[in-house]
Amino acid sequence: MSEANPGQSMRAEIDEQPRIFADLLAGTDIAAVAATIAQRKPRFALLAARGSSDHAALYAKYLIEVLLQLPTGLVSPSTTTLYGAQPDLSDVLLLTVSQSGGSPDLIEVTDSARRRGATTVAITNTPGSTLNSTAELAVDIRAGQEQAVAATKTYSATLLALYLLIDAVRGGTGQDAAALPDLARRTLDESSDAVAEAVHRYRFAGRLVTTARGYSLATALEAALKLAETSYLPARAYSGADLLHGPVAAVDAETAVLAVSGEGKGGAAMRDVLDAVRERGADVCTLGSGPAAAHHIPVPACAEELAPVLEILPVQRLALRLAVARGGDPDRPRGLSKVTRTR
Repeated sequence: MSEANPGQSMRAEIDEQPRIFADLLAGTDIAAVAATIAQRKPRFALLAARGSSDHAALYAKYLIEVLLQLPTGLVSPSTTTLYGAQPDLSDVLLLTVSQSGGSPDLIEVTDSARRRGATTVAITNTPGSTLNSTAELAVDIRAGQEQAVAATKTYSATLLALYLLIDAVRGGTGQDAAALPDLARRTLDESSDAVAEAVHRYRFAGRLVTTARGYSLATALEAALKLAETSYLPARAYSGADLLHGPVAAVDAETAVLAVSGEGKGGAAMRDVLDAVRERGADVCTLGSGPAAAHHIPVPACAEELAPVLEILPVQRLALRLAVARGGDPDRPRGLSKVTRTR
C-alpha cells in the first residue's frame, strides 16, 4: 500500500462485499451443518467471540432467540481459560465466531465445550485454522484474505453466514437474503453523499455515541469500534433502552449521536430515543431505512433480521473516509494487528 493512498486496502475490501454475498448465497456447505444441528435439537445455544466477531455473535443471539426460539447466551471465555469452569454442556450448541480462527482463548473454549458434550461449530474465514480442526463442524464465510487491519468484508460475511446457518436450521432456504448482493450495491451507491456529509460534520468531533435496538444493536456496537480503531474517535455504543436508563444525561450539544433505525420493531422502538437525544441538543445522524433525522444516511429496506448486513456498509465507508480526513491511515491503525491473541 502506498502512503500516498491511505485506506487503499480497506476501500477495496468494502467494495468487494456485494460479490462476497453472492458467493455465500451460492454455496451449499452451510445446509449440511444446519441439518446436523437441527437433527440434534439443542436445548439452548452459546456464542463465543472477541472484537468485531463479538458483535456478529450478538446478532446471532437475536437470530437464534427470535427465529429458533432457543435461549442463547454469550460466553465469557475467561471463565474457562482463567478460572477453569467446566459446566455440563450436553445438548448445547456452541457457535465460535472468529475471522482468523487463531485466537487461543476461543480455541480453548471450543475444545473444552466439545469435550463436555456440546455440538461445536466454528464460523471462520480461515478453513485451515486450528479453530476449524478443534470444532466438530465448521462454516467458511468465504470472504477471501483481508489486508486491512479493520474488519470490513469479513464482518459482513460473518453476519450473512450466521443468518443463512440459523435460517437453514429452522428449515429455511435463505430466500429473504437472495436480494442482498443487489441491495448492497445500492447501499454503497446511494449512501455516498450522506456519508460525505457525515465526514464533514464529524471530522472535528470530540466524542460520539452510537445507539440502536433489536437486531441493529450489533451495527451500533460495530460502528463504535470501527470509528474508534480507525479514526481514534472516542465512541461509546448503547442499546437505545440502556441509553435512556442514565447515560443520556451525559448527552449534550457537544455530543455527536449516530442512531441506527431501520424498519420494523427495533426501529420503531428508537423513536423515543431520538426524541430524547434531540431534546438534549445532540448533533444527531440517523442511519437505516426507518425513522430519520434531518441528517440521514439511507439504507434500502429489507427483512428486519437482515438489515445489519446492509447497515454496516455505510458505517465502514464513514470510518474509512473519516480516518483519512483526520490524517490517519485506516489500513494501519496505530498499535493494532490483524490477529489479537488473548487468553
